[in-house]
Amino acid sequence: MSKPLRIALAQFDCPVGDIAGNTERIKRWVTEARDLHAADVVLFPELAVSGYPPEDLLYRPRFLQDCADALRDIAASVQGIVAVVGWPQAVGAVVYNAASVLRDGEIAQTYRKRELPNYAVFDERRYFEVDPDRDDCVFEVNGTQVGLLICEDLWFAEPIASTVKAGACCVLVPNASPFERDKHAQRDALLAQRARETGVGVAYLNLVGGQDALVFDGASVVVDADGTASLAAKAFSDQWLVVDYDADARRFHPVLWQSDEDESRDGLAWRAIVRGIRDYCGKNGFKQVWLGLSGGIDSSMVLSLAVDALGPEHVTAVRMPSRYTADLSNDLAQAQCDVLGVRLLALPIEKPFQAYLETLADTFADHPVDVTEENLQSRIRGAMMMALSNKLGGLLLTTGNKSEYAVGYATIYGDMCGGYAPLKDLYKSEVFALSRWRNTVGTGEVIPTAVIDRPPTAELRDNQKDQDSLPPYDVLDGILMRYVDQEHSRDEIVAAGYSADVVDRIVKLVRIAEWKRHQAAPGPKVSRRAFGRERRYPITNGYRG
Repeated sequence: MSKPLRIALAQFDCPVGDIAGNTERIKRWVTEARDLHAADVVLFPELAVSGYPPEDLLYRPRFLQDCADALRDIAASVQGIVAVVGWPQAVGAVVYNAASVLRDGEIAQTYRKRELPNYAVFDERRYFEVDPDRDDCVFEVNGTQVGLLICEDLWFAEPIASTVKAGACCVLVPNASPFERDKHAQRDALLAQRARETGVGVAYLNLVGGQDALVFDGASVVVDADGTASLAAKAFSDQWLVVDYDADARRFHPVLWQSDEDESRDGLAWRAIVRGIRDYCGKNGFKQVWLGLSGGIDSSMVLSLAVDALGPEHVTAVRMPSRYTADLSNDLAQAQCDVLGVRLLALPIEKPFQAYLETLADTFADHPVDVTEENLQSRIRGAMMMALSNKLGGLLLTTGNKSEYAVGYATIYGDMCGGYAPLKDLYKSEVFALSRWRNTVGTGEVIPTAVIDRPPTAELRDNQKDQDSLPPYDVLDGILMRYVDQEHSRDEIVAAGYSADVVDRIVKLVRIAEWKRHQAAPGPKVSRRAFGRERRYPITNGYRG
């Protein structure tokens, strides 16, 4: 009977571009894995040295050289344990997505990723090559033959099959796979399939942390040879995961494993956005955030998310009433801030609005009042919020949702002002659902029920309601989900039961709002097809299908 192999999985954040910081963290984690957890081998996430995705940093020769120097520095510190560390390996003008096996102070082996994803948020073929002469990576640790693959390799049958054929009885897979709703089940099914196909255990380690519009959830998992998967590790949590692998039975036994208590669809989405806000602020040096609080559902939800991410002492809400703002809106904004312990400023916009109207009066004299005056109010608010951010420091959070960004129901240089958009990948109907969910957990009602129940309104003219300009949100979001996320054609959406006139109108709005989205702040991806790097449409576009 062979001795169990103890594997430490470092489910931690490795910030993009922080080569020096990642190097010191990895060296410290190697020591912890060996001395605190008695691990035989420690696995780090994909491209742990550079962070993921490094994007066009990979075009900088000095960056690649710094990564190579960092790996040698890490390798020199590895004693009494085997470490597997991901890094971008430059060989002449060619760059590989690589992971190296470090032992006894040296780089013992280096594996180069075989399958390079080039879809959705991934651009790996832009930066990396596949080594045509690559070999399988199998290395021995305390009598157990261990194989190594990287992320996308696992989605194809051949890489793991050839690795097992080369002698591996356990396969380690470092990953950098961003969060997406409903992806866990698909991933776990694939892992179980690969384990059953090859008869080996698979240890799947995923990166954790926010990186601009991406949020990596961790949620690592180990799968026995018969396809039995462990409970996913707690998502969005930096933690050590330690397992013993029985090479004879080809089963994992948890030693240190904090599983997730809430894998609900809403729970994961909320935590993804919270982690996205926290890391975007932290990694970019912001300790304070601002947001305009209208008493409506979107800003109320952003306020709750920001408080969960940063704490109430780091959040300031600003109420900017106009002549069209209802007393209820002011009251609801105040009530929510009282519950959450957030400071609320009141800065009425009537004086600057009136000044603009008077300044433009002669020029606009022959033109009726229209959406221009509505947008002017939003732009005054945007300018005031940016002034607060500039003068007092801190990041301005925008409050628009995916439905609004899709059809252009947001004011460029107005309510779109800001550095981060927490709701950018949530449709309005999802905002309502997630708000109701948040009120059922933790500290209870943090988003006033009256905010959730009232008809949405921009309050830019008398008695205005969103539904004056848009179809009901269940209809709108149904069309948008099909057109944007599922990429259905106009005819397919009509065939699904939607009015042709409404579909034509919504599709046109999506098309003509493309220029606004190109200027929108980044926000955390939670869906299959998020605006931004995952959905890149030309602004000038004659296609009408």
